[in-house]
Amino acid sequence: MMKRKVKVTKSSGNVFADIGIPNADEHFIKAEIVLDIAARIKAKGLTQARAAKVMGLSQPDVSKLLRGNFSGYTLDRLFSFLRALGNDVRIQIVPTKRNRAGQIALVGDA
Repeated sequence: MMKRKVKVTKSSGNVFADIGIPNADEHFIKAEIVLDIAARIKAKGLTQARAAKVMGLSQPDVSKLLRGNFSGYTLDRLFSFLRALGNDVRIQIVPTKRNRAGQIALVGDA
């Protein structure tokens, strides 16, 4: 039996950047926000139908969102969902520690 070598590439931490998606940072942060929305819906014990009512969406739209179909949503709209679910959203801008381009990160206290 012949062993096959598999090439492994270390991830940058952003799967969207790793596979060459344009606007990878924005996709990554949106994915993080959607995961946070899902966690908060679960923590509140909401059904998708009830979450939809709270967020001002239809239940099928909540289902699509929670399955990762979030490309049609702006960051502002995703933030509005978090707010509708009873959360404050704070945006903090701080200088980088090194001489490089800044990063975007989501910090939550779920």
